[in-house]
Amino acid sequence: MKVRLQLFEFEDLPWFPRVIRAGMMDYLRFMISALGTYQPIVPLLQRALQLTHQPQIVELGAGAGGGTEGVLRALQTTGLPPARICLTDLYPQPEAWQLLARRTPGLSFEATSVDATAVPAGLVGFRTVFSAFHHFAPPTAEAILADAVRHRAGIGVFEGAGKHWAEIGLALTVLPIAQLLITPFIRPFRWSRLFFTYLVPLIPLFTIWDGCVSILRMYPPEQLLALARRADPSGAFTWQSGKVRHWWGPQVTYLVGVPRENTP
Repeated sequence: MKVRLQLFEFEDLPWFPRVIRAGMMDYLRFMISALGTYQPIVPLLQRALQLTHQPQIVELGAGAGGGTEGVLRALQTTGLPPARICLTDLYPQPEAWQLLARRTPGLSFEATSVDATAVPAGLVGFRTVFSAFHHFAPPTAEAILADAVRHRAGIGVFEGAGKHWAEIGLALTVLPIAQLLITPFIRPFRWSRLFFTYLVPLIPLFTIWDGCVSILRMYPPEQLLALARRADPSGAFTWQSGKVRHWWGPQVTYLVGVPRENTP
């Protein structure tokens, strides 16, 4: 699928109820973690950290932190034991992040709001964006990359899909059923999540819409590279984009940029 549509997702709207947004983010985190969605990109991230000599990852737009634990553990057991991750977001979710931090050595978070287009100088590390880059229209997406270039901070953008029509079919059929089955097991436990899943099913309904729109809004690899080139007109970074496949089929779309002085 080459087309990208700049549609809207409910979770992006300022007026959207926080309790519904949190329920959707909790479900996304649970599914990404349970399925190991981002395990295929661990070698890419490992090499980027080694090239930039950075043990810390600053995750932008972290949401509820989906997939972060598995990626960090994989990095720590495959040659980068000092690796650590700091979660940040424009709309922080410290309650969800505290649970992750308690059970995951090396994981921390920034409780104040962090704008991905203007990351504070004190947040030093290799920047990542998991499952969130598609939310940004081209000018903002370009600004996120440009801010990384300006601060000589390597950056990796990762989307847990290959942008195929079949993935929209899954979002419409299989995933809503899975959501109904797993919701009681999602932690931290919230009565509001049960209420808005089973009695007034707003969380599943909005998840279906946002899930389908996410795929339509995703940037394919060639568009990611085009954004990177506009954000880095002087060619200060080396950029790589493409797709990697999970062992059981699904793909992850990625863009990785590293300062040229750090590349062989």
